[in-house]
Amino acid sequence: MLRLIVAAMATVAVFALTTVVSAEDTKAIALKGSITCAKCDLGVAKTCMTVIKADDKVYYFDTAAHKKYHKAICQAAMEGEVTGVVKKDGDKMIITIQKLAYAK
Repeated sequence: MLRLIVAAMATVAVFALTTVVSAEDTKAIALKGSITCAKCDLGVAKTCMTVIKADDKVYYFDTAAHKKYHKAICQAAMEGEVTGVVKKDGDKMIITIQKLAYAK
């Protein structure tokens, strides 16, 4: 019986921790900077990748946002602001875009 109680408490603790981590992962942030191509402009990638360079960091757009926004910035960077959820993938920061606005 004691083992069953301990197992139930451990399960609840893991669930609570997972919920806290998930809540932090889904918090959207806003970044202002240069929206550009990681290959053509920055020279840090072997293929074209849409990124925003903000606060001396490079954030890579997720695949869907890259396809949607890349044509406008491939040969000429544009200042702008993006809002989205950032996740770390290896040594890269990937942002899932919720909103993008170019500076006028």
